[in-house]
Amino acid sequence: MKNQILVLAFLFTTILNAQETTTDTIKKKEIILDEVKVTTKKKYIKIDSDKTTVAVKDNAMLNSGSSLEAVKKLPGVITSPTGSITLNGKGVTIYVDGAPSTLSGTDLQNYLNSLPANAIEKVELIYNPGAAYDANASGSIINIVTSSKRLKGINASFNINYNFNKYQKPSPQFLLNGKEKNLSWQTMLGYNYIDGENRSNNEQKFTAFNPNKILLQKNLTVSTNRNLYFRVGTNYKLTSKSNLLFNYNGNYANDRNVFDASTTGDNINYFNEGVTKNKSNNHELSLQFKTKLDTIGRTLDITGFSNFFDKKPITNSNAVDNLTNTNSFNNGTIDFNLVNSYLKFDFAIPFEKMKFSINTGGKFNSLKVKNNGKYFTNSGTDAIDFDYNENNIAVYAEARKKIKKFSFTAGLRYENFDVERVTNTIVGKIKFKNNNLFPNLSAIYEVNDNVNVSASYSKKISQPNYNNLDPNNSSNFDQYNSSQGNLFLNPTFFDNYEFKISAFQFVQLGMNYTNSKDNNLFVFNADANATEPISNQTFQQFEKFGTFSAYASFPIPLDYFLKGKEEFKNRMNDMDKMNYIFLNINYIKSDIKGYVFPYTNKAIWNYAAQAQFILPYGIKNSMTYYILPTGNWEIYKVIKPIQQFDISFNKDFMDKKLKIGLHCFDVFNSNQINALIAGQNLETTFRQKQDTRTFRISLTYNFGNLKLQKENTDIQTEKVKSGGGLVK
Repeated sequence: MKNQILVLAFLFTTILNAQETTTDTIKKKEIILDEVKVTTKKKYIKIDSDKTTVAVKDNAMLNSGSSLEAVKKLPGVITSPTGSITLNGKGVTIYVDGAPSTLSGTDLQNYLNSLPANAIEKVELIYNPGAAYDANASGSIINIVTSSKRLKGINASFNINYNFNKYQKPSPQFLLNGKEKNLSWQTMLGYNYIDGENRSNNEQKFTAFNPNKILLQKNLTVSTNRNLYFRVGTNYKLTSKSNLLFNYNGNYANDRNVFDASTTGDNINYFNEGVTKNKSNNHELSLQFKTKLDTIGRTLDITGFSNFFDKKPITNSNAVDNLTNTNSFNNGTIDFNLVNSYLKFDFAIPFEKMKFSINTGGKFNSLKVKNNGKYFTNSGTDAIDFDYNENNIAVYAEARKKIKKFSFTAGLRYENFDVERVTNTIVGKIKFKNNNLFPNLSAIYEVNDNVNVSASYSKKISQPNYNNLDPNNSSNFDQYNSSQGNLFLNPTFFDNYEFKISAFQFVQLGMNYTNSKDNNLFVFNADANATEPISNQTFQQFEKFGTFSAYASFPIPLDYFLKGKEEFKNRMNDMDKMNYIFLNINYIKSDIKGYVFPYTNKAIWNYAAQAQFILPYGIKNSMTYYILPTGNWEIYKVIKPIQQFDISFNKDFMDKKLKIGLHCFDVFNSNQINALIAGQNLETTFRQKQDTRTFRISLTYNFGNLKLQKENTDIQTEKVKSGGGLVK
């Protein structure tokens, strides 16, 4: 850690000597406003005190593939051994265009996989969101902002990503947009066909038996994911001060998973194979009215949003006990429906002379989930019905004040939750009614124009999502394996503290501590009274859970050393022509009160690097590498490093109308998860390997008017600034 601090200090010195005006890491673009030509600066990455903004659309390292792939490459983003996404060691809520996603688990991952990265304008990493954001946001927010530029006339682009290894994964996409008088619009139509595989091997020790029983379980799943998506957005300028925006996003999926699994142990030799077919539909509609009330900056935003999601997986499986030559079957059907709707308003009142501002607003949200499962086995038919209803009312107020070099933010959010869970597997209803206040405080000190120091605190809540609660298991399991949600999970409350130093808008050094109550984590466990070794996947509640994280993000400007000081100054004005390495380092240590680790609780590190090299003939080489060494991630012990190395080559042709890329992901085929999970009466050594080594050919052709006309049609359903934003 001492060497890393010395490197960071050296970078501060060299950058200060090199260019005092390098507060923006930029890329030039031209905007045509009538006959006046204006040069603007577009940042690939900008680090503020309260968030980091990463440009995606023009970033060759991020803009091919899916939005899920792009998010996983962002600085500070770490994928846990269980597949969840974290930011600098804290839990994450995914927002799309400012709207919190209602989906969770594999449903959310499938949605992000269907959204192409080249449709993303930028991603905002919001570390400690304030009162303007939903309190149901655990620790951090990743806001994916899709493309919003509208060009005069009609313009279009065609893009195809052809991915392959031993499976085929083509993804074509067509984008059409335009602007006519007061109406701006954009449509996107695309299709994904992705074949892939997932292998898992589990060695499980059942400690409730005397002597212990050992099971070796192997599973191979070959999946085919097909989805057609359609996105449309419009912005109608009602007056010079007001706009009406409409968005519709539709996704239609038809997936198939073919699996075979074996279970062996003392007097056990069991084989199970089958197929799951799943059709799903997702529809999102958003309508927003935005207006400036006067010339002093008062604004009013009113947003209505609805999300309709349904899926119908059907599973057919057959099994054989090779010791007794006994055959069995396990078939199931699921009928899942989700409806989410909300109405919200945000009102901003600035007082420029006083360097003071107030934001206030409110929201009403309704979420309904129904899941009816029917299971057909040798022993008969079973049915599980699950209903989840949540109503949420919230109001907030947030004040900002600037005093000389200090900026202060104080906010308070009131949230009323009325939650009801109903299932036929238990008697009665499980209800949760709660009224809570969620404060946030932050302070920023501007050391100079390029460096600031910030500290913040926020209180948040996380309602257990439907995947964690639902007793239905999709029937993908057999007599030695089961999976079910935990209906009795409580909400998790978080106290988040953060301290950070930001410099030059692309360097940060910070630390955070999160203290949570009733944290819900994924586990394998077993019934102590069972007569057979049966592994159950579920979620367990941990009463007190603390996580400390320290992190550093900084660039190594290679051109300063390779090209000299003067050439480095020139290249700082054009990110496309720079050679650099951007490093991100994380240290994470978890502490669980009342939980005895069966192994040493060792902190874990994460190292990530992104590099860009400009080669002859205008070829841009991009590389990314990350490694998560051995250590403890929450309650999971990583026993082998998790790592991946990606490389790509990109070149523009025909005055940047045609872009061609060649990519290889997980070059050394080393990305796999090996972890030890300790649950009640069961210790599981878990290994998972997907077909992550993939080759890709990407092609994008743009035609129409490529001279951008400034027009913003984002539907920002949440405030962009969180607690800690500067008041200028």
